[in-house]
Amino acid sequence: MAGITILIGTTKGLFLARGDEARDGWALSGPFCGGWPVNHVAGDPETGRLWAAGGNEWFGAGVWRSEDGAEWTLAKLANGQADAWLAANPEMAAHLGMEPAGPAPFSGAVDALWSLKWADGTLHAGAKPAALFASRDGGATWHRVQGLTDHPSSGSWEPGAAGLTLHTIVTDPADPAKMWVGISAAGVFATEDGGQSWERRNRRSNAEAVETATGACGHEVGHCVHNMVRASGAGDLLYQQNHHGTFRSRDGGRSWDDIGGGLPSTFGFPIAVHPTDPDRIWVVPLNGDTQGRFPVEARAAVWTSGDGGATWEAQRQGLPQENCFFTVLRQAMATDRGAPAGVYFGTNSGSVFATRDEGESWHEIIRHLPTVLCVETMTR
Repeated sequence: MAGITILIGTTKGLFLARGDEARDGWALSGPFCGGWPVNHVAGDPETGRLWAAGGNEWFGAGVWRSEDGAEWTLAKLANGQADAWLAANPEMAAHLGMEPAGPAPFSGAVDALWSLKWADGTLHAGAKPAALFASRDGGATWHRVQGLTDHPSSGSWEPGAAGLTLHTIVTDPADPAKMWVGISAAGVFATEDGGQSWERRNRRSNAEAVETATGACGHEVGHCVHNMVRASGAGDLLYQQNHHGTFRSRDGGRSWDDIGGGLPSTFGFPIAVHPTDPDRIWVVPLNGDTQGRFPVEARAAVWTSGDGGATWEAQRQGLPQENCFFTVLRQAMATDRGAPAGVYFGTNSGSVFATRDEGESWHEIIRHLPTVLCVETMTR
């Protein structure tokens, strides 16, 4: 494995941590992207091009892009309150050395962007309120994927605690026409025709086992998907971390198995899968939705399974084992393609932890960042 870059989105911009093949030293740079909250990041390892998506009602919504990780350009999808304020106060804008952005194409329809995925020459972005956008020119211009917006169920989609967000985009490297998205709190949607039509895929295969934490009918997985990943190799093996548990699908999301038995709680945000072993996964269980959303017993642990969720074990070495109250958010965990694989996660207390041995031991490699919203890796 050549050099690796950890892409870290935070509430105050994007940071890059560059390391060598040994993954033993990290050079941090940033913040980039104008201090925007960066909800998700993507990279193209062939060219080194990077993208960062984020924003909010104040900044607007947009995608920052860079060819070298140093200079960044913003493509705005929606204007924010700051643009209106700057336009209404030209003297103050001049004093601050700022000016309002020109009209953005989806102003009034989008508050922020929450997810990115680069695959087969197309960059996709997920938005709040839930919508999917695509760019075929590297992120300069965008169009809405209308097939998802027009799904017959869209009028019934309900927001999660962070709003109605399309926060996860998953693709099949062998078939560009396939894609899955996760929406809180509407569930999993899949397309097999490049986004023209979409199928809602929330059916629970072992529905008779338990009811959800809300007491709702157990015939569907909870609609509040927190994160979803696709395993490597043939077939459509998916895993998701849900508001109500951890689930596996062997048929592209058409049915979901509850695999949370053996975990200390049913609540957590991220899930990561090994780059080459489809049965090896990692999750970070938290104590519960209304109990603080920190590690169980305030002892940090990453839980791993090597058999697709049939059994689990805690990995604690190097992680704080008392008075640990951080949260690991939905996009804040990723793997690299090393052998053994590296795993990385960021916390809302501004730390990034890493392992070079698939979780046997952990090290805090970065600290004192703003709240970490996402972690991704790119190897060149």
